[in-house]
Amino acid sequence: MAETMKERKDMDPQYMWDLSTLFKNDEEWNNALPELNEMIKKLPEYQGKLNNAKTIREFFDFDTHLGRKLSDFYCYASLRNCEDTRDSDAQAMEAKAYQVYTAYATAISFAEPEILSLDEDVLESIVHSEDLKPYAFNMQKLLDQKPHVLSAKEEALLAAFTETLGAPSKISESLQDADMTFESVTDSNGEVHELNQSNYILLQMSEDRTLRLNAFKSFYKGFKQHINTFASTYNACIKEAVAEAQVRYYESSRAMSMAYEHVPGVVYDSLVDTVRKFMPEMYRYVRLRKQMLGLDELHYYDVYTPLIAGSSKSYTYEEAQQMVLDAVTPLGEDYVNRVKQAYKDRWIDVYPNNGKRGGAFSSGTYDSNPYILTSFTGTLDSVSTIAHEMGHSQHTWLSNHTQTPQNADYTLFVAEVASTVNENLLIEQLLQKTTEPKERLALLNHYLEGFKGTVYRQTMFAEFERDAHAMAERGEAITAASMNTLYKNLIKDYFGEDLVIDDEVQYEWARIPHFYRPFYVYKYATSYCAAVALSEAILNNEEGAVKKYLEFLSMGGSAYPLDELKHAGVDFSTPEPVSRALTKFSQILDDVEETLKKL
Repeated sequence: MAETMKERKDMDPQYMWDLSTLFKNDEEWNNALPELNEMIKKLPEYQGKLNNAKTIREFFDFDTHLGRKLSDFYCYASLRNCEDTRDSDAQAMEAKAYQVYTAYATAISFAEPEILSLDEDVLESIVHSEDLKPYAFNMQKLLDQKPHVLSAKEEALLAAFTETLGAPSKISESLQDADMTFESVTDSNGEVHELNQSNYILLQMSEDRTLRLNAFKSFYKGFKQHINTFASTYNACIKEAVAEAQVRYYESSRAMSMAYEHVPGVVYDSLVDTVRKFMPEMYRYVRLRKQMLGLDELHYYDVYTPLIAGSSKSYTYEEAQQMVLDAVTPLGEDYVNRVKQAYKDRWIDVYPNNGKRGGAFSSGTYDSNPYILTSFTGTLDSVSTIAHEMGHSQHTWLSNHTQTPQNADYTLFVAEVASTVNENLLIEQLLQKTTEPKERLALLNHYLEGFKGTVYRQTMFAEFERDAHAMAERGEAITAASMNTLYKNLIKDYFGEDLVIDDEVQYEWARIPHFYRPFYVYKYATSYCAAVALSEAILNNEEGAVKKYLEFLSMGGSAYPLDELKHAGVDFSTPEPVSRALTKFSQILDDVEETLKKL
């Protein structure tokens, strides 16, 4: 029997995050609640008074102060729950934090409608007043939303349902992380392996095809058993988005989701259209994978395994730390020193444990360290994940230490750029050091997987979302059968005839958590394309590239995301960034073919 995961209490503290920059312990967190409740109660005192620049400034300052405290409170509870999703105390903490946030959302819901109800000339003078200069961009964004903000009473009603509207995501997450179990699987030698959310992809990377097949079937058997529940939660998520878009006078749920970031729908559609034009390169990749693995048929459980047998290296966490430091050296000494600080100050929760939330993320607040959750398993992918999440955390650190609290939060559209630049720097740095053909092929395969998983796959997800929401807006039923069919057809389109589409594939949509954040996944693809351009500029020592990039990371949310990327040198008003990235994908395929000749 393969080694099972440890319980949280048995983990080595040096590899666990230190949440003390949020709260020293659970007791201190609990003691913060009365002050938060009192501050929230003061918000309605401003109702009916937000009609002049001085009072609005006072209100914004108070809300910013409250927001910082509330963020710390919620973030701590959320991260504690991620440590072990089975821990009832941590579950209760996160539930309490969500209740407090709901109370806050309800208490402040009057503000935007009240400000936007002012006469045009009064509002215009307030927006451009000296008092509100620190909030100028926030006011501009508020004005952009004016056609879609409801009356104070209607906004209060919607705010009261904040916790309920988040239920589909929480139900899906709890079902996957806390309740679902998977049958153990055997490899070709009869050895039994535990199967869980954290190690599924690791098993799919195994060179043992029997193990891959058995893990694939067991994993999706688990999802098939609950597929109607997942369809119900996803249906609720879509219906909520569609209903809110209608009551807010948006033409669609997608338009509503993209409006806040000031990104036009044409950027989304251009991404899908351009990726579809480069489908032949993905089909070429699939054929190459089939050929290199020496298979008569390539199945979905064959798409993660290394292209060269015996090419998978295993790394210690300490080796991974140094690899990331080496990779980010082109970004300058200050950047490198902050990464060292992250290691020293325990920003990272490193290893998997029973009940720990799956996946990886970076989180934190304006006043805390940025925190990273990951489940390090020693693979190159695990190393890359640390580089990726460190990119997020450094973006957060630079924004928080450059911008005021109201302008520090960068939008989701740019969020994945810094993380992917770090991933690309890591792979390019390793490729420069590697001449041995098998090792080089392993690295090139990892690079190709980045394009496949982040540009092609996330664009496929984006198309799935677009079509699923459109179905709901046309009044069509969102059922397990309709989602299974939609997803399976997209797999066929994106991977081509050389991939055998097993029945289990149709259930994969149910395990994608980002579908519960409508129209988020396309940003992974656009961010990756932007990151290709930026990392190439940095590595080619283009004049001003590093300076502009670090300025971009420091902009936070002080400008619209498309404008921030333009400052860094990437223009999404044209298909060029996507075309450029997929041309790079084609060049990597060429490199693989040339390297194969040296074996």
